[in-house]
Amino acid sequence: MSDIALKQQIQNLKKHNARLVRIARDARNKLSAALDGTGLCLWQLDVPSGKLIIYNRRWGSMLGYQPKELSAHFDVWREHLHEDDRQRVLDAFYDHLHGKTPFYEALHRMQHKNGTVTWVLDRGRVTEWDANGSPLKVTGTHIDMTKEKQYEEQLSALANHDPLTGLANRHALLQHFDELKLAGPVCVAFIDLDDFKAVNDTFGHRSGDELLIQLSQRLRNACPQGTIVGRLGGDEFVLLLPFPLTSLLINSTAHTCLRAALTPFELDNGEASVGASIGIDEAQDDDDFVNALKRADRAMYHIKHTGKNGAALGQTLISLSACAGA
Repeated sequence: MSDIALKQQIQNLKKHNARLVRIARDARNKLSAALDGTGLCLWQLDVPSGKLIIYNRRWGSMLGYQPKELSAHFDVWREHLHEDDRQRVLDAFYDHLHGKTPFYEALHRMQHKNGTVTWVLDRGRVTEWDANGSPLKVTGTHIDMTKEKQYEEQLSALANHDPLTGLANRHALLQHFDELKLAGPVCVAFIDLDDFKAVNDTFGHRSGDELLIQLSQRLRNACPQGTIVGRLGGDEFVLLLPFPLTSLLINSTAHTCLRAALTPFELDNGEASVGASIGIDEAQDDDDFVNALKRADRAMYHIKHTGKNGAALGQTLISLSACAGA
């Protein structure tokens, strides 16, 4: 081959190589754009060296770090795993590397630079082996699941908590009742406010909501440790007290809850006063939450029909005057 022909062939190869580089760059840019649109991050680990390559994002950006602030290395990734998840995640990774599982997958937490937690869903598998069958490359994806986990927590809170007061709702009360009943005696207290409608009529529903929020905090403060404070809706509250009806804590809690309701409420547009009728009874062996609540409800209505502003502990009545003198 003549020198001219050789030079021409070299030139053609250079052009062809440049074209391949452009095609590869274009493909990578398109892949990056497509992955960014889905929130996926494509990574590859060189197992012998521990070097990490992130194909469509800069390393560390998910954890709030600037370029070159973190070394793209397996050890750095491992150090940033949440301490409560680290061993579980590493076990899952090495199980795959050792051929125990067909792929690596883990939903876990990582430590963000600002001290918060980033949730990550990691997936990967070995894509290259050496002549001895040992893994050389692991390729996979990870996706930031923090917003999804926060949304899950919000849904869980909505499913188990009253949206106005943050207290346990009926669904949560039912679950707590079953758990407490298995552990020992439990009393159910039904609290219905007296004259609450007058507050809504006089001050407006927004002020009525503010009163319920304030009362919720007062009830939390009034109840002994272990008590579950809940709201059924409107001005109806429920306490689950892990004590027998004969316990002095039941009597003292009835007094403090009455005082909590009777103490005037400072609202944005004035001072409001309400009362409370409270019925308390102990759950029987064959009671579910509904039956135990009905018994407490009957005790509460006994107070309603005998002058309000008091509590009934089974058949024993606590009057307003008794509360004031306690």
